[in-house]
Amino acid sequence: MIIDWKKIDTVLLDMDGTLLDLNFDNHFWKEFVPLNFAKKQGLSIDIAKQQLQPRFKSMEGKLEWYCLDYWSEVLELDIAGLKAEVSGLIAVLPHVTEFLEKIHGSSKRVFLVTNAHRDSLNLKMEKTCLQAFFDGIISSHDLGFPKEHPDFWRLLQQQQQFQNPTTMMVDDSLPVLNAARQFGIGYLISISRPDSQQPKKEITAYPAIEDFRELMIGL
Repeated sequence: MIIDWKKIDTVLLDMDGTLLDLNFDNHFWKEFVPLNFAKKQGLSIDIAKQQLQPRFKSMEGKLEWYCLDYWSEVLELDIAGLKAEVSGLIAVLPHVTEFLEKIHGSSKRVFLVTNAHRDSLNLKMEKTCLQAFFDGIISSHDLGFPKEHPDFWRLLQQQQQFQNPTTMMVDDSLPVLNAARQFGIGYLISISRPDSQQPKKEITAYPAIEDFRELMIGL
């Protein structure tokens, strides 16, 4: 993939599934939370999963889906504490650090733009030490809308003063990329292997990279 980097002055990077291995989040929500919910409710793990799946599904794309406080309250579990228990699974995806070092040394403005709740974000930055590479870190919880919502982009632009045609967004979520495209972000890149434990995805709606070496050409 050849990007004309001279035409880009702002880079917006997602966190989970883009910079960090989505295996942590997939394991946490699909296995570890159901396990602890089952213990608390006196259920089998299979029944717990059956009960949780529609509850999770109904919140997809909403700010609550990403809110640890919301899930702590409705599931009566310490979600932030449980994340800390399995934080050893938090990992940076291959060649992300090389890319961040290179772009940090360029004239581009680089922002981490994530739907992650601040508790999760802080835990992941503590584990990975990636925060030094960014000119700013924005959680959708700070703006009151998830990245899937058009108002998120309006408020983000007001806050960071980027120009749509010269801005790149890299994200593993197609609904997020769709929202960014609708807002007019000039360069949109998807991630074809957000979870290192899962096969590569076939993505046709957007240019997709398997790792960040593909974006480093010409940077």
